[in-house]
Amino acid sequence: MKNLILIVVCFLAINTSFAQTPGKVAVNKSQYNKLTAAEREVIENKGTEAPNKGTYTHNKAAGTYYCKRCNAPLFRSESKFESGTGWPSFDDAIKGSVKRVSDADGMRTEIECANCKAHLGHVFFGEAFTPKSIRNCVNSISLTFVPDKK
Repeated sequence: MKNLILIVVCFLAINTSFAQTPGKVAVNKSQYNKLTAAEREVIENKGTEAPNKGTYTHNKAAGTYYCKRCNAPLFRSESKFESGTGWPSFDDAIKGSVKRVSDADGMRTEIECANCKAHLGHVFFGEAFTPKSIRNCVNSISLTFVPDKK
């Protein structure tokens, strides 16, 4: 219940609407956040930001990472780890928030927001960075971070 209240407060704090289902935001394209050209290149055109240039690559603050386009909660800071790859890495996502789809190159697995299909990055398996051996490699530009209240 405490986590649900925190999510509600975060959404209200950043002036967004949300559905009654925890972890889901109503999908209404007219209410998507306005994106910059650089954000559209990654989120809509499945681009990749340059390594070690993202805002959240080395962020260590406690909080929640949300989809930049629709504000759906995607990752908690507890699942973030330093992979040394140049992008924010998470070994877990908030349940039901991230969808895995086969990448157009047929070699990788893309991850997208399950709510609005925004491109987030790619997922890799078997690298042994963490006990889960999963690395969700995410573009910072696809995310908005809201720190936990102290």
